[in-house]
Amino acid sequence: MAASTLATLSTTHRDTFSRGWLRKLVCHLVAIGGLVFCGMATSTEATVDPTEAPIFRLADQCPPSFSLSEDNRCLLRNLYQLYNSLGDHGVGGLKTALPTHRDGFTPQQIDLGRLLFFDPLLSADNSISCASCHDPDKGFGDGLGRSVGIHGQRNQRSAPSLWNSAFLKDFFWDARAHSLEEQALSPLFSPIEMGNNPQQLITSLKAVDAYPTLFEQAFSETGGLSLDNLAIALAAFQSSLISLNSRYDQYAHGNADALNQQEIEGLNIFRSFVARCSQCHMPPLFTNQQIAVIGTPEPQDMTRDIGAEKTFASAKLRGGFKVPSLRNIAETAPYMHSGRFATLREVAEFYNGGRGHAVPEDEQLLLHWHISEPDLTSSELDRLVDFMRTLSDSSLRPDIPRAVPSGLKTLNPKTLNLKTLNLKTNKNSRRES
Repeated sequence: MAASTLATLSTTHRDTFSRGWLRKLVCHLVAIGGLVFCGMATSTEATVDPTEAPIFRLADQCPPSFSLSEDNRCLLRNLYQLYNSLGDHGVGGLKTALPTHRDGFTPQQIDLGRLLFFDPLLSADNSISCASCHDPDKGFGDGLGRSVGIHGQRNQRSAPSLWNSAFLKDFFWDARAHSLEEQALSPLFSPIEMGNNPQQLITSLKAVDAYPTLFEQAFSETGGLSLDNLAIALAAFQSSLISLNSRYDQYAHGNADALNQQEIEGLNIFRSFVARCSQCHMPPLFTNQQIAVIGTPEPQDMTRDIGAEKTFASAKLRGGFKVPSLRNIAETAPYMHSGRFATLREVAEFYNGGRGHAVPEDEQLLLHWHISEPDLTSSELDRLVDFMRTLSDSSLRPDIPRAVPSGLKTLNPKTLNLKTLNLKTNKNSRRES
């Protein structure tokens, strides 16, 4: 079967597939083995021969969880399409729809984006790739409180996970980008991230024999290799990073045995008006995509990060950051915008500490109204952590290319060594503070 489980349809294609058709497909999926993803494999690895140059061919099929349309577009499918919006289910209800999403890219565009994402050629000195900060093995984060860019430069914030980026409307911790394409280009030209510039980047890509040909395959109607098409390819790949088959999802879709009793207790606490977790981390995406000022303390060596105040030119949003999705949260420690907390238990304890308890007396922040004083017990905090761990799902993790067109290593050992050193420094900083 070409499609896997159903997904929210893009507005462009919403009328093409009726709810009746979706229900028939769900029944078929149940009949052949349950509510699981069953998309076909799509990765097209390079032909690697030690005696010959690699040959790269772009995929002609969509990634799992997508179906291929007659006009060669990949359309997302998952069970949440069967549900209405929040409607009368209430905040935090199980059977609610996902937000609108980006899809409709071609298989070739997605696969080209995958090669580009892992190719260090995109950085100024060929030392780091997008995957250096968004590692599939680390929840598409990098395991650091503050990411490391070109020349070992330490950034002010952590690298957000890229899972389910197709559903997001704003990007970066401070919500300064409003499209996947804008988000993809920003790190390339940041002097403390990948340090490149448009002219050098295009020149480097053209100098690699495979890239002009691959861009022509993916963008034959829009001019082949260009900066705009590079951004679209990276956006296409990121839109394909779908994580919607966690044990929580299986429970939400009707499998009562997917969660154990402790995890169900954690879900109930998560949704309760006392804890109020679901009012910001709203299922099923587990974010309401808003900016929240919560008063998280910075690491000892950092002054207050003003966050979204700069994006929106609003003093009310000083220290405010975008509410992150909790999908795959167990894989993306440390937590908060600057990695202040090492564990999920520490995060839960922070929220349980009371409104503004970590804000210095001489600092004024307009804290989000949802921040309260839940006064949860130690056992209830443990149950919250148990529940958050059920949100993990990397079953549709894309293949990491064995080789990229530039011939560079997909993960540079020098960069990894710098990050290992930086991670140790972060841990020491947290202990000291």
